[in-house]
Amino acid sequence: MAYDNIYKMEKYSLAEIPISLDIPDLSQKLLQKLLNLRGIKTPEEIEKFLNPNYEEHLHDPFLLNDIEKAAKRIIQAIENNEKILIYSDYDADGIPGGVILHDFLKDVGHENFENYIPHRHNEGFGLHLEAVESFAEKNVGLIITVDCGTADKEQISKAQSLGMDVIITDHHEIHGNLPEAFAVINPKRPDSTYPFPMLCGAAVAFKLVQATLKTGNFNWPPGKEKWLLDMAGIATLSDMVPLVDENRIFAHYGLKVLRKSRRPGLTKMLQKLRINQRNLSEDDIAFMITPRINAASRMGNAEDAFRLLATRDFAEADALAKELDKINNARKGIVASIVKEAKHKAAELDLVNLKSIVLGNPDWRPAMLGLVANNLVEEFGKPIFLWGRDGEDVIKGSCRSDGRVNILSIMQEAQDHFLEFGGHKAAGGFSVIFEKIHTFSDRIHEASEKIFGSDNFEPEQIMIDEKLNIADANRATFNEINKLAPFGVGNSKPIFLLENVEIGSVKEFGKQGKHFEVKFVGTPVKAIYFFTPKEKLEVLNEGNKVNLIASLEESFFLGRPELRLRIVDIFN
Repeated sequence: MAYDNIYKMEKYSLAEIPISLDIPDLSQKLLQKLLNLRGIKTPEEIEKFLNPNYEEHLHDPFLLNDIEKAAKRIIQAIENNEKILIYSDYDADGIPGGVILHDFLKDVGHENFENYIPHRHNEGFGLHLEAVESFAEKNVGLIITVDCGTADKEQISKAQSLGMDVIITDHHEIHGNLPEAFAVINPKRPDSTYPFPMLCGAAVAFKLVQATLKTGNFNWPPGKEKWLLDMAGIATLSDMVPLVDENRIFAHYGLKVLRKSRRPGLTKMLQKLRINQRNLSEDDIAFMITPRINAASRMGNAEDAFRLLATRDFAEADALAKELDKINNARKGIVASIVKEAKHKAAELDLVNLKSIVLGNPDWRPAMLGLVANNLVEEFGKPIFLWGRDGEDVIKGSCRSDGRVNILSIMQEAQDHFLEFGGHKAAGGFSVIFEKIHTFSDRIHEASEKIFGSDNFEPEQIMIDEKLNIADANRATFNEINKLAPFGVGNSKPIFLLENVEIGSVKEFGKQGKHFEVKFVGTPVKAIYFFTPKEKLEVLNEGNKVNLIASLEESFFLGRPELRLRIVDIFN
C-alpha cells in the first residue's frame, strides 16, 4: 500500500528526489540523496560539508567590522595592566563565551580582569546602569560584552562617559542605530560584509580571540586556541543557530575538543551523567549539558555554571557538578508541576475553536515558561502563550509556535498589549502591560485568528527523506548517514518511512511509563519511542503491522554502542 497521498494530505510528505543515482551501494546512494536534499550538490560543496577543515573553512576574523581596533584595544589594556570586565549573558551561549575570554586572558598572563553575569531575575538580559556604575567604582578600563550589548545604547553611553571603553561582541538583530561603543563586533550589522551572519555569541567572542592573537605578540603556541572550541561548540549547539557554513566547523571541532577536553567541570559533569566523554554527541549537549547550564540562571545563580566550566580545580568542579545536577532536578520538578496545572487549565478551554492557547498564573516563574510551552506545543499542536509574574508588577512570559504560524506575527498583531516582545518564528518572549493582563488572552486569540487566515499561515508538514526497508536500518546505512553529523537546526537528522513492519514485543520504561522500547520481527534493530502520546498506545501491540516515521541513531547507554530507531510517529 502506498502512503504518499496520506502524507501530503495530513502531516508528512516524501522528498521528491528519488534514489536513482548511478552508485551501486544503497547506503552511498542514500547519502548522495540526503546531501542533495540539503542543497549540497557540487563536488566542492560535498567535500566541504563532509570534511570540514578548521584552517581552510573558517572565515578570516578581520572581515568582521571593528574587530581589528578591538583587538588592538585589548592588547593595549593587557600591556597597561588595565582592569578588564567581561560581561556575558546568563545562558548556554553567553556563559561559554565568557569562559572563552576568561581562559584567553588567563593564559596570556593578564590577571587584572573579572567576569560578570547579570542575575536573570533581578537584572534580566543585557547591560544595566547600576552594574555599569559599579564597574567604574572598581576602576574598570575596558568592558567586553558577550552575547549582548547591541541594544544597550544608554548603558554603553554611560560607560563611555565614565571613562570605560566598551567592546561589544554580539549576534542579536540590530534595530536602529548602533550604540556608541568603542567597537561593535556583530555579523548582523547593516554595514557588515562578513560572509556568514548566523554565528552565535560565543563564536563571535572566539573570533575576537583569533584576531587578538594574530594582532599581538603573545607567547602562545600555534593552534592552542583550538582548545577553546569546546566552549564555542557547546554554545553553537545550544543556541539553535543553523549548523551550516562556519557553524558546522564550530560544532564539528567543538565536539572533537569536548571529547578530549581536560576541563575538570566537564569531566565531573559527564561522570555524574554517566556519559562516556569519548562518545559525546550533539544530543548529549542539547539534552544533558545545555539544560544544566541554563538551570543555574533559572533556579539560582548563573555564576555556578560559569565557575563549573572555568574552574581548574577538581574539588570545586565536583561540588559544582553535583549542585547543578541538583538544581536541574529541582527545575524539572517545577516545570512538571506547571505543565500539569497548565494542562488542567487548557482542558477547560474551547480547544476545538481556539487557534492559540493563552494561560497564566502570577505564581508561575517566567524563567520556566519556555520549557513548559515546549511541552504544551507538542501536546496541543497550537501556538502557546504562557505568563507569570516577575516582581511586584512585572508580567513576563514565553511563547512557542506549533510550526504552522510565525509566532512573531501574532505578537506584532497584538503589540498594543506588550511592553516588550521579541524572538523568532518558533519561539519568543514578552512582557505585558500590567493593566491589560485581563484582556491579554482575548487579544492574542483575536490576533491568532487574523494571522491564521493570512499568508503567514503555513500548514504543518514534516519531510520524510526516504522510504527505508527495515533490513536496511543497519550499520552500513548508519555509517553513511552519520557523515552528515553533527545534526541540529539547518541540518536535521534524516527521517525515514518504514512500512508494514511487524511488532515483536513492546516494553515500557521510565519513571512515569511514558517511554517505550519496541522490537520488530525479522531484525535485531529495536526502536525507542520517547514521550509516547496516549492515542498511540493502542498501536503498540505485539503482532501489529505498523508504519514508522523514524530516524536512525547510535546509543551508548551503559557504555555499549547500540544501533536503534528513534520513533517520530507510528500508525497502522
